[in-house]
Amino acid sequence: MATDHHDEHPTGIMRWLTTTNHKDIGTMYLVFALIMFFVGGAMALVIRAELFQPGLQVVNPDFFNQMTTMHALIMIFGAVMPAFTGFANWQIPLMVGAPDMALPRLNNWSFWILPFAFTLLLSTLFVPGGGPAGGWTLYPPLSVQGSMGTDFTILAIHMMGISSVLGAINVIATILNMRAPGMTLLKMPLFVWTWLITAFLLLAAMPVLAGAVTMLLTDRHFGTTFFNAAGGGDPVMFQHVFWFFGHPEVYILILPAFGIASQIIPTFARKPLFGYESMVYATASIAFLSFIVWAHHMFTVGMPLAGELFFMYATMMIAVPTGVKVFNWVATMWKGSMTFETPMLFAIAFVMLFTIGGFSGLMLAIVPADFQYQDTYFVVAHFHYVLVSGAVFAIIAGAYYWLPKWTGHMYNETLGKWHFWLSVIGFNLAFFPQHFLGLAGMPRRIPDYALQFTEFNQWSSVGAFMFGFSQLLFVVLVIQTARGGKKAAARAWEGAEGLEWTVPSPAPYHTFATPPQIK
Repeated sequence: MATDHHDEHPTGIMRWLTTTNHKDIGTMYLVFALIMFFVGGAMALVIRAELFQPGLQVVNPDFFNQMTTMHALIMIFGAVMPAFTGFANWQIPLMVGAPDMALPRLNNWSFWILPFAFTLLLSTLFVPGGGPAGGWTLYPPLSVQGSMGTDFTILAIHMMGISSVLGAINVIATILNMRAPGMTLLKMPLFVWTWLITAFLLLAAMPVLAGAVTMLLTDRHFGTTFFNAAGGGDPVMFQHVFWFFGHPEVYILILPAFGIASQIIPTFARKPLFGYESMVYATASIAFLSFIVWAHHMFTVGMPLAGELFFMYATMMIAVPTGVKVFNWVATMWKGSMTFETPMLFAIAFVMLFTIGGFSGLMLAIVPADFQYQDTYFVVAHFHYVLVSGAVFAIIAGAYYWLPKWTGHMYNETLGKWHFWLSVIGFNLAFFPQHFLGLAGMPRRIPDYALQFTEFNQWSSVGAFMFGFSQLLFVVLVIQTARGGKKAAARAWEGAEGLEWTVPSPAPYHTFATPPQIK
């Protein structure tokens, strides 16, 4: 065909700097997220090395606090969110039959903001006074008193926020305007649905964070007292504003994971997803409820009883649509002809372990109980079960699932299985004992602990190092697969459904120049 000359894209570094192609940008997001996983992971290992024994062992307490703060900021904004955005970029156009994202130039900019934002954030470790050390939640007064590293952090958060909002606008515009003819909203794959709802959450929540950190900045430098009681402000107001962003944010981090699980489980169960429409409604319900539960992070700050009760019951309500999802995944697997390739193993581990994280969340939602659990390792155990075995496992499952489509090669299944088992064992060894530590009263974010907590901390540290280093297998596997291996068919998985499996593997640089017809 004579019009193929536009495929001649720039090569070398300029291809990546100037590209507007959704596949290139998706790849850049995914590689960036992978690098950040390792940076954030190295920080986690500093934390776990310090906590291997009681007493001050490896780092000084202030640096320890910088590590706990930075680890969270990097993992949330630098690893999990960009990884999901990478999936969105790669998959949404392929899944809805669009030639590209709706706003390709904006897409390029959304990505290229990130390396600069994270360079800025990481540079704080080298400025006088060091990085932010008040926890990722940046609560005043610590964040008002912090070093210049806190200002850098605020600027970096603004940049990440801009990147996320632009990305969300792009996702919404693509999904609502560029679907193939005949693809009604209720014919879209679930991954596309979860991302559409996530994008609306991003648009609603990110500006709130921007407002909260800007108020911090003016408190620090321009003499305002939003959060200073001496000037008529209130540090608890910061918590309200922060968590009004922060709670929707945790659903931003998990809804795309639900979408990925809802693509993988039907493929390997060789059955259509059970209860598709109820899954869509459940996702939308979760998104709505996520805005009215924020103060469950603040049960111990002295809220009125009516407030505590409202937030307790509202939080428990979120368990209903989430339960609907879990039961639908289980029902999809029920009597399916299942095979257990690596993506499926990670998806099943996701369902089981995420559910444990959900149950510990329900325990935290009970006000009188929360007074016991608050600020202990129980909370840390809870959110790592939903963020690591939830979000991160889903990201890894998605990577295994779509690698054949992206590279045109099948990955090494043996290596994948090794990666899975080491990850699952390492993860549970790292985080399950933390429930017990929390119940026994070990406080979080503190570099030292009482003698009786030693054994469980040792188990936890061993598990963390095992989990961390097993991720190197994943890097080896991804590089191997990109370089070569068994050729993947257009439909790389026997049970796979959807438009992305109708284009060849590897997916050509331009796809769906003529939109497919959906029956």
